[in-house]
Amino acid sequence: MYAYTNIIYDLLIILLLIGGISQFRSPKSARTGNITAALAMLFAIALVLYRYPATHQSLVAAGVVVGSIFGIIVALRVTMIQIPSMVAFQHGAGGVAAFIVAFVELTRQSAELTTVGEISGYLGLFIGAATFSGSMLASGKLAGKLKQTPQVLPRHNMILVLLMVLIAALCIAARFTDAGIAPYIYSGVILLSIVLGVIFSMRIGGADMPVLISFLNATAGLAAAFCGIVIQNRLLIACGATVAASGSILTAVMCNGMNRGIGKVFTGTGISKGKAMNGFVTPKDVPQLKIPKPQEALNKARMLLNGAKKVIIIPGYGMALANAQFKVAELAKKLEKHGADVKFAIHPVAGRMPGHMNVLLAEAEIDYDKLKEMDDVNPEFPSSDVVLVVGACDVVNPEAIKTEGTPISGMPILKAHEAKNVLVCNLDQRPGYSGVENTLYRDPKTILLFGDAGKTITELSAGLA
Repeated sequence: MYAYTNIIYDLLIILLLIGGISQFRSPKSARTGNITAALAMLFAIALVLYRYPATHQSLVAAGVVVGSIFGIIVALRVTMIQIPSMVAFQHGAGGVAAFIVAFVELTRQSAELTTVGEISGYLGLFIGAATFSGSMLASGKLAGKLKQTPQVLPRHNMILVLLMVLIAALCIAARFTDAGIAPYIYSGVILLSIVLGVIFSMRIGGADMPVLISFLNATAGLAAAFCGIVIQNRLLIACGATVAASGSILTAVMCNGMNRGIGKVFTGTGISKGKAMNGFVTPKDVPQLKIPKPQEALNKARMLLNGAKKVIIIPGYGMALANAQFKVAELAKKLEKHGADVKFAIHPVAGRMPGHMNVLLAEAEIDYDKLKEMDDVNPEFPSSDVVLVVGACDVVNPEAIKTEGTPISGMPILKAHEAKNVLVCNLDQRPGYSGVENTLYRDPKTILLFGDAGKTITELSAGLA
């Protein structure tokens, strides 16, 4: 009877977690979903502590209090610009937790573990440590603390394969080694896995960063699930597997959004070395870039917006940097009062993490129904009077579908170049994260409004009659 009761409690918490996650589909219910999922985690912690009373309860309580205070402080201080970096950091924290649990359990009860449990422990060590270092590197890149372009070593793939072979050899050796030496071998597995995570992630950058973030989300969940197998905890297995599954699905969505296979993203194949990362040469048939006088461009842009009946706004990471989402929302409301049909076009990999633009626009309380996915909105560009690009570059770059051998070649884009008029509110004319020059800027129907996007949007809004 006691066993059945435990299963029922576990199922209720798992269902509560899944119910919370299911509410993330809409900004209106996402806040409730977040609270629901957090409550599920709280109940899970409480249930585990009830079933397995801690020997040093004061130490556990202190850890919970310190961790909670730290989490609240970070959540209150982090800005929308820092969200991608924070998400990567959190994945890394999950990896640390996983490999610590795996290490403790392997050293504490190695003789009692089943073969499945022991293998799960090795996988927890490997995946957790690699997730930790890979996530820290990604966090540093996203925060601008590390070089953001891909870094490729000579024989990069061979180094990764060699590290995996060494890790596997150490895990096999640990099975046939004296219990006193095994912890040193486990430490070797952790160190090599940390190195592997760094070398794996350093080669990924540019437009591929959202794929890396979602992939690390999946590996953090996978490491947790393996730890759940080691300690025979259904809740940890279920929660970890749920995170791993959702992260895997999101990774596939991100790859589809770029029309690239996950293998090409993680092995660095499919990019010509002569044209990658700022080495791109503008085709000769593209008009020269002409930057009009700021006031002249602003006046022309205001005139177009005043007469527009259909406007599509394309947000990008530059909007987050300028904290311009609230001003964009204000402009959209003004345009609607003038009778314009306003929609927001969302590219799957816009920003630095999956769903980054959705979060920004939700923060500005823009109606979710106005947010249109790429496949739905692309057919509408030819009939739109004005497309307003706010801080986006790579996701509207025509070269992605016109030129081979660049970091974004083959990536589906938002077809802003098909609109009647295009307004670009970007900081400057420099290429986007991929390093590929945007030939949309050279299109005769494009008006360039370089400078702080927030200030530019405010000036456009003020000019509406």
